[in-house]
Amino acid sequence: MALFSRRRSLIFKVLLLFPTAWFLFVLIVGFSDKANNDKLIIEKKYAGVGGGEELNAIEPVAQMDRNLELRTGGQFVSTVASSSAAAVEQGAPLEEKKRQKDAERAQDTGVLVAPMSAQGPGEMGRPVILPKNLTSEQKKVVDEGWQKNAFNQYVSDMISVHRKLPDPRDPQCKESGKYLTNLPATSVIICFHNEAWSVLLRTVHSVLNRSPSSLIHDIILVDDASTMPHLKQNLDDYMAQYPKVKIVRAPQREGLIRARLMGARHASAPVLTYLDSHCECTEGWLEPLLDRIARNNTTVVCPVIDVIDDESLEYHYRNSEGVNVGGFDWNLQFNWHAIPDHEKKRREHPSDPLLHELPIDCGKPHVSQISPAKGLRLCVCVCQLNMIMIPNSRMPVLGIRAMHLHRELGSPRHELGIPNALQLVHIERRLWRCDKSEKLRERLKCKSFEWYLKNIYPELFVPGDAVASGEVRNMADDSGAMCLDSPARKQDLHKAVTLYPCHRQGGNQFWMLSKEGEIRRDEACLDYSGDDVILYPCHGSKGNQYWMYDPNSHTIKQGSSKKCLEMGPDRVKLIMSDCDLNNSRQRWSFQNYDSSKL
Repeated sequence: MALFSRRRSLIFKVLLLFPTAWFLFVLIVGFSDKANNDKLIIEKKYAGVGGGEELNAIEPVAQMDRNLELRTGGQFVSTVASSSAAAVEQGAPLEEKKRQKDAERAQDTGVLVAPMSAQGPGEMGRPVILPKNLTSEQKKVVDEGWQKNAFNQYVSDMISVHRKLPDPRDPQCKESGKYLTNLPATSVIICFHNEAWSVLLRTVHSVLNRSPSSLIHDIILVDDASTMPHLKQNLDDYMAQYPKVKIVRAPQREGLIRARLMGARHASAPVLTYLDSHCECTEGWLEPLLDRIARNNTTVVCPVIDVIDDESLEYHYRNSEGVNVGGFDWNLQFNWHAIPDHEKKRREHPSDPLLHELPIDCGKPHVSQISPAKGLRLCVCVCQLNMIMIPNSRMPVLGIRAMHLHRELGSPRHELGIPNALQLVHIERRLWRCDKSEKLRERLKCKSFEWYLKNIYPELFVPGDAVASGEVRNMADDSGAMCLDSPARKQDLHKAVTLYPCHRQGGNQFWMLSKEGEIRRDEACLDYSGDDVILYPCHGSKGNQYWMYDPNSHTIKQGSSKKCLEMGPDRVKLIMSDCDLNNSRQRWSFQNYDSSKL
């Protein structure tokens, strides 16, 4: 009986052992398959990302699902945070501790700091292109990023805040011993309002990662009354690990210029450097700027402004020979222009500095002497300070936001409701009327605005110098008083110029003939390259934009084609034909013609 009992116990144990062993076998095999699949997914993920090709149609969507979890409070972050915490307890290196902190912050900010990888999304400035087969929920998240930031925040969040960029500098700029060894340190001032988390961090890290530590005295982040939660305690906690970063908060909206002045009051370095909150510093960006100031402390300098695409975050840049210079038009709008001839003749090499109008870096002693308005760009030029652009220094700025450096919508301050151009005129007129300002101008030996136009910006077209101005009316008997007519907004460029009944109201029918033979509407010129006569940005190089008006024969001949401007048979379209003095449709009356201005 005892023997039977022992055999029954043995049989029971064997029966129990078989399913247990089978369960363990299945578990091990399943875990191994999952690990291999994860490895395959990771390899697939980084194989195609960043090279300009569309992301894998399956894995990137999974990656987006992961980000969706982060934004909607999913469990992924908790898993990462807990695993990182365990690694820290076991004595993991400092980088692992940082990853743990990043994961913990992601639970609050909704953005997980992307890991550093040579093949990661957006590395070396390569574009990140989202797949087309997004779900409705994914599209909603992408659209929300655009609405909040005017760029593809979703793609930005996929890219490491430490991403590497190509070095577009001229080889001559990289030569050793090119710059002084005892360069002054600088305070970097970055103003922001409701900036995206990943973009702001990428800006700060680009300064820290690509600047000699000895040259960065501090980085002052000026929060111009942001309302987004991630820019409050989360930002304080994140930047606490970087001793050189200080955060200054404005109690109410101040606007870009006042915010920058607030940053200047908290700066203690001999040089102030102003950066946008949505830019990325490239390798070697700082030394050439400081070198120029160290050699002449009355200098205000800026780098070459490149572009980061607002859709794919691709870094677009030109070589040193293809850079442009900036200037204002008569609507006080800032525009980029080709390097003028007088500058080309002055420079010996493409890396040589350029006269420019967009300050970003200046010696601190001069800051208090310049008015708190956007007239800084003009005041520097006329008040014995040098303003130059340094091609050795490159600074890409995020897409369209390069034209809108600081969001001022919704501000309670009435000054911010004034358009920027009107605000400049308002402040400048008020500022220079007072005796104190007149004494300041005398002390700084400031020159007149006329001097500025002749010596600093001679290529700027001055309306008062126009040879003719007003309507351009066709003189044919059957024309029915038709005039050249075209709007000059940016969206109207590259379109055919037409004829419209003359109305004597100016506006779209107000044209100016310059000494250089341009027929202009503000900064747009009549242009003919063999097809339609269009409106094209004035380039100052004559060619397709060179027109010769003869007040005796009343013809308008195009310089390169030698053809004459003619009203088409439909009395709407402009055509170019062989010149014929007997053709009344080729005769034009240009209002207020004055040959003495030639």
